[in-house]
Amino acid sequence: MGERSDRLDVQVSVGDQVVLVRVAGEVDIATVDAFRSALWSAPARPVLQLELSELRLLSAAGVRTLLAAHLRIRARGGELVLVDPSPVVARVLRATGLHRVMPILEPGRVVEAARRPVVATAHLQLAA
Repeated sequence: MGERSDRLDVQVSVGDQVVLVRVAGEVDIATVDAFRSALWSAPARPVLQLELSELRLLSAAGVRTLLAAHLRIRARGGELVLVDPSPVVARVLRATGLHRVMPILEPGRVVEAARRPVVATAHLQLAA
């Protein structure tokens, strides 16, 4: 399952507790719809891991999509976890403050995070 264009490749792997979404290429105004579509269509699981090691660009539109996905997943009691962001993406996450909002894991800690229970402490409601 996935979305592919010349500038963006999104692959989705579904497990019992975790959905892994691998994103490669660029998320900008031209590709953000495909990125959003992949996140919104991912099956509901306690954890959605977003693997970003091959993402070369994350624009403001991509940042907004990440934040919206984080809120959407938290509202249903799940967790969005960013995994191994590329250096460029890591700078964007720090500059926007998203590194304080969403957990960011190095590749070796992914298995550990997938095994820990997800505890929903608050539910947010998004206006339609």
